Amino acid sequence: MILVTPLSAVVDCIRAYRPSHLVTLLSPEHMIDTPSGIRPEHHLRLSLNDISDPTLGEAPPGLKHIAQLIAFGREWDASQPLLVHCWAGVSRSMAATFALLCDRAGPGTEQDIAQEMRGRASHASPNRLLVRLADQTLGREGRMVRAVEAMGPGRMVEEGFPVEFPLTITEP
Repeated sequence: MILVTPLSAVVDCIRAYRPSHLVTLLSPEHMIDTPSGIRPEHHLRLSLNDISDPTLGEAPPGLKHIAQLIAFGREWDASQPLLVHCWAGVSRSMAATFALLCDRAGPGTEQDIAQEMRGRASHASPNRLLVRLADQTLGREGRMVRAVEAMGPGRMVEEGFPVEFPLTITEP
Protein backbone atom coordinates (compact mmCIF):
# COMPACT_ATOMS: atom_id res chain seq x y z
CA MET A 1 0.00 0.00 0.00
CA ILE A 2 0.86 3.65 -0.29
CA LEU A 3 0.24 5.74 2.80
CA VAL A 4 -0.22 9.51 2.53
CA THR A 5 0.26 11.71 5.56
CA PRO A 6 1.10 15.25 6.61
CA LEU A 7 4.59 15.99 7.89
CA SER A 8 3.29 16.15 11.47
CA ALA A 9 2.37 12.43 11.39
CA VAL A 10 5.45 11.02 9.62
CA VAL A 11 7.18 9.70 12.74
CA ASP A 12 4.00 8.07 14.06
CA CYS A 13 3.28 6.49 10.66
CA ILE A 14 6.80 5.10 10.40
CA ARG A 15 6.37 3.56 13.85
CA ALA A 16 2.89 2.15 13.11
CA TYR A 17 3.23 1.02 9.48
CA ARG A 18 6.95 0.24 9.15
CA PRO A 19 7.29 1.50 5.55
CA SER A 20 10.38 0.54 3.59
CA HIS A 21 10.37 3.67 1.42
CA LEU A 22 9.58 7.34 1.96
CA VAL A 23 8.82 10.18 -0.45
CA THR A 24 9.11 13.71 0.93
CA LEU A 25 7.70 16.62 -1.11
CA LEU A 26 8.53 19.86 0.70
CA SER A 27 9.69 23.36 -0.10
CA PRO A 28 13.50 23.58 -0.19
CA GLU A 29 13.62 25.62 3.04
CA HIS A 30 11.56 22.99 4.89
CA MET A 31 13.26 19.82 3.64
CA ILE A 32 13.83 17.19 6.33
CA ASP A 33 16.59 14.68 6.99
CA THR A 34 15.83 11.00 6.65
CA PRO A 35 13.83 9.93 9.71
CA SER A 36 14.85 7.03 11.90
CA GLY A 37 13.44 3.76 10.58
CA ILE A 38 14.03 4.59 6.89
CA ARG A 39 17.23 3.75 5.02
CA PRO A 40 18.66 6.92 3.40
CA GLU A 41 18.76 5.25 -0.03
CA HIS A 42 15.02 4.54 0.33
CA HIS A 43 14.15 8.19 0.95
CA LEU A 44 13.32 10.34 -2.07
CA ARG A 45 13.45 14.02 -1.18
CA LEU A 46 11.80 16.27 -3.77
CA SER A 47 12.34 19.97 -3.08
CA LEU A 48 9.42 21.81 -4.65
CA ASN A 49 6.81 24.35 -3.72
CA ASP A 50 3.09 23.60 -3.77
CA ILE A 51 2.23 25.75 -6.78
CA SER A 52 0.23 24.96 -9.89
CA ASP A 53 1.71 27.70 -12.10
CA PRO A 54 5.46 27.30 -12.72
CA THR A 55 5.87 31.07 -13.15
CA LEU A 56 4.64 31.80 -9.62
CA GLY A 57 7.44 30.43 -7.51
CA GLU A 58 11.12 29.71 -7.16
CA ALA A 59 10.87 25.92 -6.87
CA PRO A 60 7.95 24.74 -9.01
CA PRO A 61 7.29 21.07 -9.70
CA GLY A 62 9.08 19.99 -12.87
CA LEU A 63 9.51 17.03 -15.20
CA LYS A 64 12.71 16.05 -13.37
CA HIS A 65 10.70 15.62 -10.14
CA ILE A 66 8.17 13.36 -11.86
CA ALA A 67 10.94 11.32 -13.50
CA GLN A 68 12.59 10.81 -10.10
CA LEU A 69 9.26 9.93 -8.48
CA ILE A 70 8.29 7.37 -11.14
CA ALA A 71 11.75 5.76 -11.10
CA PHE A 72 11.69 5.58 -7.29
CA GLY A 73 8.20 4.04 -7.33
CA ARG A 74 9.30 1.41 -9.84
CA GLU A 75 12.25 0.44 -7.63
CA TRP A 76 9.95 -0.11 -4.63
CA ASP A 77 8.99 -3.81 -4.44
CA ALA A 78 5.78 -3.17 -2.43
CA SER A 79 6.64 -5.79 0.19
CA GLN A 80 6.24 -3.04 2.81
CA PRO A 81 4.27 0.22 2.59
CA LEU A 82 5.52 3.31 0.81
CA LEU A 83 4.97 6.49 2.84
CA VAL A 84 4.38 9.73 0.90
CA HIS A 85 4.13 13.08 2.65
CA CYS A 86 4.16 16.79 2.10
CA TRP A 87 3.50 19.61 4.56
CA ALA A 88 -0.26 19.07 4.95
CA GLY A 89 -0.88 15.73 3.23
CA VAL A 90 -3.39 17.35 0.87
CA SER A 91 -1.84 18.49 -2.42
CA ARG A 92 1.71 17.46 -3.37
CA SER A 93 1.57 14.09 -1.63
CA MET A 94 -1.84 13.28 -3.11
CA ALA A 95 -0.61 14.17 -6.61
CA ALA A 96 2.50 12.03 -6.16
CA THR A 97 0.42 9.12 -4.90
CA PHE A 98 -2.01 9.50 -7.80
CA ALA A 99 0.94 9.39 -10.23
CA LEU A 100 2.46 6.32 -8.55
CA LEU A 101 -0.87 4.47 -8.52
CA CYS A 102 -1.58 5.35 -12.17
CA ASP A 103 1.87 4.16 -13.20
CA ARG A 104 1.47 0.87 -11.34
CA ALA A 105 -2.09 0.19 -12.53
CA GLY A 106 -1.48 1.14 -16.16
CA PRO A 107 -3.37 3.17 -18.76
CA GLY A 108 -7.15 3.33 -18.52
CA THR A 109 -7.31 3.26 -14.71
CA GLU A 110 -7.02 6.99 -14.10
CA GLN A 111 -10.70 7.66 -13.41
CA ASP A 112 -11.06 4.68 -11.07
CA ILE A 113 -7.97 5.71 -9.11
CA ALA A 114 -9.21 9.31 -8.79
CA GLN A 115 -12.59 8.09 -7.55
CA GLU A 116 -10.89 5.78 -5.04
CA MET A 117 -8.76 8.71 -3.86
CA ARG A 118 -11.81 10.91 -3.36
CA GLY A 119 -13.62 8.12 -1.51
CA ARG A 120 -10.73 7.60 0.89
CA ALA A 121 -9.69 11.25 1.28
CA SER A 122 -12.40 13.90 1.02
CA HIS A 123 -9.67 16.49 1.60
CA ALA A 124 -7.47 15.39 -1.33
CA SER A 125 -6.62 18.22 -3.70
CA PRO A 126 -3.84 16.81 -5.90
CA ASN A 127 -1.46 19.50 -7.14
CA ARG A 128 -2.59 20.15 -10.71
CA LEU A 129 0.88 20.91 -12.08
CA LEU A 130 2.31 17.65 -10.71
CA VAL A 131 -0.65 15.78 -12.21
CA ARG A 132 -0.16 17.48 -15.61
CA LEU A 133 3.53 16.62 -15.60
CA ALA A 134 2.85 13.01 -14.60
CA ASP A 135 0.20 12.72 -17.31
CA GLN A 136 2.74 13.95 -19.86
CA THR A 137 5.52 11.70 -18.57
CA LEU A 138 3.32 8.59 -18.50
CA GLY A 139 1.78 9.36 -21.90
CA ARG A 140 -1.80 9.44 -20.58
CA GLU A 141 -3.03 12.01 -23.12
CA GLY A 142 -4.87 14.11 -20.54
CA ARG A 143 -6.69 11.24 -18.80
CA MET A 144 -4.96 11.89 -15.46
CA VAL A 145 -5.76 15.59 -15.64
CA ARG A 146 -9.41 14.95 -16.51
CA ALA A 147 -9.75 12.34 -13.75
CA VAL A 148 -8.44 14.75 -11.10
CA GLU A 149 -10.65 17.55 -12.41
CA ALA A 150 -13.65 15.21 -12.17
CA MET A 151 -12.87 14.67 -8.47
CA GLY A 152 -14.00 18.22 -7.80
CA PRO A 153 -12.55 20.32 -5.01
CA GLY A 154 -11.41 18.66 -1.84
CA ARG A 155 -12.87 19.48 1.53
CA MET A 156 -10.98 22.46 2.92
CA VAL A 157 -8.71 21.47 5.80
CA GLU A 158 -5.57 22.92 7.33
CA GLU A 159 -4.03 19.48 7.47
CA GLY A 160 -4.97 16.04 6.24
CA PHE A 161 -4.72 12.77 8.11
CA PRO A 162 -3.02 9.47 7.28
CA VAL A 163 -4.79 7.73 4.39
CA GLU A 164 -4.11 4.21 3.10
CA PHE A 165 -4.26 3.51 -0.64
CA PRO A 166 -4.15 -0.11 -1.78
CA LEU A 167 -2.19 -0.88 -4.93
CA THR A 168 -5.28 -2.41 -6.50
CA ILE A 169 -8.52 -0.57 -7.09
CA THR A 170 -11.53 -1.84 -5.18
CA GLU A 171 -14.61 -2.64 -7.22
CA PRO A 172 -17.62 -0.37 -6.68
